[in-house]
Amino acid sequence: MKTIDDFLALVHAEIGLRLSPDAARQSFDQLPEWDSLHLLTLLTALERQTGQRVPMPQVLEATSLWDIYELTVRSPAG
Repeated sequence: MKTIDDFLALVHAEIGLRLSPDAARQSFDQLPEWDSLHLLTLLTALERQTGQRVPMPQVLEATSLWDIYELTVRSPAG
């Protein structure tokens, strides 16, 4: 996964949320229908897609999907 568009395509496929890059910068509490189950679903999908563990302490500090995207592109498989 190299681009924000790739990441958002995964979010759409796994969670059903169709978001723009600008919307991905919004805090989680501003996203429609977002809940903690979506986060777990997304993390599982990211690990499956990249073959790498997603760093949970950093994910829990993330305030937006953009933050999580940045974590994935900084990882060795990103």
